[in-house]
Amino acid sequence: MKSCQNVQESGVSVQQPIAILDSGVGGLTVVKEVMRQLPREKIMYFGDTARTPYGPRPAEEVTRFTRQIVEYLIQYRPKMIVIACNTATAVALEDIRSRVAIPVVGVIHPGARAANGRTQTGMVGVIGTEGTVRSGAYEQALKQLSPSTQVYSLACPRFVPLVERGNFRSKETFDVVESSLQPLKERAIDTLILGCTHYPFLSETIASVMGKDVALISSADETAREISTILHDRNRLTREGELPVHQFFCSGDPRMFRMIAQEWLGEQIELTPVVWQVPKIV
Repeated sequence: MKSCQNVQESGVSVQQPIAILDSGVGGLTVVKEVMRQLPREKIMYFGDTARTPYGPRPAEEVTRFTRQIVEYLIQYRPKMIVIACNTATAVALEDIRSRVAIPVVGVIHPGARAANGRTQTGMVGVIGTEGTVRSGAYEQALKQLSPSTQVYSLACPRFVPLVERGNFRSKETFDVVESSLQPLKERAIDTLILGCTHYPFLSETIASVMGKDVALISSADETAREISTILHDRNRLTREGELPVHQFFCSGDPRMFRMIAQEWLGEQIELTPVVWQVPKIV
């Protein structure tokens, strides 16, 4: 794979996008923060809704899917790639970095930094997909920041299907969240990392179950800050010009994807034009 850094086409300046990819709709939590913090940046989002969830899949398969999406997105000459999927970050981040000539950002280290700065007791919980928890990536990142941190990880495989169906606040959702998080309620954690970008969609319910003494950490805000810092350091931030036209791709049902995206992003995408597309990547 190669990325072209040219921004001139037939003498016309073309804004290079920030490419953000996820296994489904979860990465929209990162998109929302990037749009809020960097409103002039063009976003190109790819949700692999036809093959979600990634969590139960073998690492080799997740890496192959991630490569396919990056190969598709690179044709649009992005200036950065954001892997807004914790499972893909855990198993494919370094592989993708070795294949492209532009910055590649994941969501695990930003989330770990935010949790490390928030915890008062050093007792941190992590919820994520089976793949993310199996990788131990959050525990490793947290221990690098503070070796004394006690990390309690829990896979919550029933959460992603709820989010992909747009089922955020029903009784079924509360019951699933309550039963899934019971093992963590028995731990004296004061901070809980939502180690899957789908999980902030369920944050109200998760907060209700865990109680007011447990701070919830979403990596979206910290990831957006890291994106901003990297682009600033490389003098690649968009500082002027017309508002961007964002592009959203999904590999599965476009109706459900668009409904969830419009509900979650709200006024963020009312302010700027959006193009919705269903690509073929395999």
